Amino acid sequence: MTPEMLYALRDQAGVPSHPVVFLILGVLTFALHIAAVQVMLGAAALTLRGAFSADPKWRRLANAMLTTAKIAVSLVIVLGVAPLLFVQVIYDPFWYTSNVLSAWWVIGFIVLLVAGYIAMYIFYWKNHHIVAEGGKGGIWMVLSIALLLAVGFIVHSLSNQMLFPEQWMPWYAPQGHIDAGGRTLHYWHLPRFLFFIALSAPVTGAWLYGYRRYLQGAQETDAAYLAFVRALAQKLMVVGGGVAVLIGAAWMLTLPEKMAWFAGSLWMWVALAALLAVVAMPLALRERIDTGFWGYGIFGAGAVAIIVVGAAREVLRYVTLLSAHGYDPLDYRVNTDWYSTLLFFVTFGVIGGVTLAYLLTVAWKSGQHQGQGPYTPSLAISRIGQWSVTLLVAWIVLYFAVGLWVWIR
Repeated sequence: MTPEMLYALRDQAGVPSHPVVFLILGVLTFALHIAAVQVMLGAAALTLRGAFSADPKWRRLANAMLTTAKIAVSLVIVLGVAPLLFVQVIYDPFWYTSNVLSAWWVIGFIVLLVAGYIAMYIFYWKNHHIVAEGGKGGIWMVLSIALLLAVGFIVHSLSNQMLFPEQWMPWYAPQGHIDAGGRTLHYWHLPRFLFFIALSAPVTGAWLYGYRRYLQGAQETDAAYLAFVRALAQKLMVVGGGVAVLIGAAWMLTLPEKMAWFAGSLWMWVALAALLAVVAMPLALRERIDTGFWGYGIFGAGAVAIIVVGAAREVLRYVTLLSAHGYDPLDYRVNTDWYSTLLFFVTFGVIGGVTLAYLLTVAWKSGQHQGQGPYTPSLAISRIGQWSVTLLVAWIVLYFAVGLWVWIR
């Protein structure tokens, strides 16, 4: 596949803003998405481990982690849309070709995702009293985790197939016989996939530190439970982080020839340093974890480390396609569209920011509430909620108004 052919497959309309904007947003949204994936997997695994335990501490943790996993799946789906959109904008010749080659799986992964989500909810419906009664129907959570991992593996394969244009024709027409069925996943790299899955252990450990600090803020009196959560969080970060690094090393040692340059690159070492720094953070903080926002800071530092890993991953893709195939997404023709660009940032920053601020504030305040009866938001917090609804309604009206105006013209 020559560079000329790859460039010919581009969208001739160009992109609405400079390609570097899409690269940066792709990294940031991928980091948010994969962090949600890792919390979801870790919380689901802890739910399985604890729901069927005789230890009341494990059962209590399982109850909390089930709620976490259920919400995390929603975040995974919502946050997973954006990085795919940014990839298909500037890497469209590669992404669309990969999707066509495995079209059956592109549709199938949506079915598997829905089935995995439903399976988790069935487990949730069966287990409203885990602390008192223990877990029921564990097969549903096992099925959910398996299906969600299958979804991740499909996307992993699609993302890797796009990096091998030299294999597209052999995959499409093996031995000269056209196979247009799209029923085959043609390429995957297991160490790479397992690396991002293994990161769920240290990321979940960092999440548990935040969960523990949240309980402390609510004046939790069960010191044994707090000590249990801290010990588990530390184990997940140290042991899980070590396993993730080892799998990452296996990924680097088995890189395809055209990507081998990445194994000793500065980006690889920076990503490794970021991950190790987060793993070591609880050891360095010691008792300060129980004061101020330090307990939450561990998860925040983990999020930064995931962004660094996401940036390194993007560098691997960018340099590979540029050096091996002569394709540079940064020279994509720009056809500036200020309306769509501003609409995205207003939607993401203003509407999303206000709505998220309201939800997080209510969650925080309700968890810290010490009075009798249910928590009632203050007038100021209620106004933030009203603004979030008003902005969303205004966005919907604007969306359809502009569409109608364009249609009438």
